Amino acid sequence: MKKIFYVSLVTVLMLVLINVQAVGKEIPASETNSTVSKDQKKNIIVTRGDIKILEATEGIRFLSQQIVKDYLFLFKTPHKEALKAHLNQLLVRLNSDLRVIAATTKDSDTKDILEFLAYSKDQIAQALTEALNEEQAALMLDYSETLLEGADSIANAHSYAFTKEEQMLMITKQMSYLIERIMKYYMAIHVGFDNPTNRDQMHEAIAELNSNIQSIEAYSYPDEIDIVKNEMINGWYIVGNYLKKSEELFIPKLMLMSTAYLETQIDQIALYHNQNQ
Repeated sequence: MKKIFYVSLVTVLMLVLINVQAVGKEIPASETNSTVSKDQKKNIIVTRGDIKILEATEGIRFLSQQIVKDYLFLFKTPHKEALKAHLNQLLVRLNSDLRVIAATTKDSDTKDILEFLAYSKDQIAQALTEALNEEQAALMLDYSETLLEGADSIANAHSYAFTKEEQMLMITKQMSYLIERIMKYYMAIHVGFDNPTNRDQMHEAIAELNSNIQSIEAYSYPDEIDIVKNEMINGWYIVGNYLKKSEELFIPKLMLMSTAYLETQIDQIALYHNQNQ
């Protein structure tokens, strides 16, 4: 029922804004003979709130993987003070995304989920103040999945029918998240958490990323973005080949640098879709 409701909200939004040149503009009285009702304005606000919440959940999904990936790298190389500072900066971003949802949502289930996410965030913050050890690293992996599951649940409660460009934008966001997820399990496998579950999770994320890349590959981009797209795809295939050799080859610094560059290329593609809406 919620999904049907939000789809209807988007339909109303499209009808109201049909003569608007840019999202967020007011409709001048001189440009229309009809008046926007109070209910329609309320629906516009709700839909914009859903968009803000979905953007925040995408941030949480990404950070849930990146924070723990970086923590596991810190676990492997514990004297990286700059990395510790970076992790604290990521926590600030995570807290900001949680605050956006808390300030925007009216959904009681979402508010309940936020309490669990806030607890996981606090536990991660506490772990960063304590000595690095295997037990803490295992807990961080658990907190990562808690944040991810909570973000997915909140996103489902506020989802709506995406336009084609919105769908492509979401695919790029998903790709960045999947890269972080793949590297999280790549690190986990090599720092003491090599088990079938972690290997399966890594391979599932790789398969999902490959599927998303096919969607990007099939899209017709202008020449400038097409170059970025092709470089990104070629770069991913090189990274993928190293992942296939991960059992005998562990090169964390090179892999982290390579995937970070892939994410900058994905960000350029995401910006195109964002501006093309």
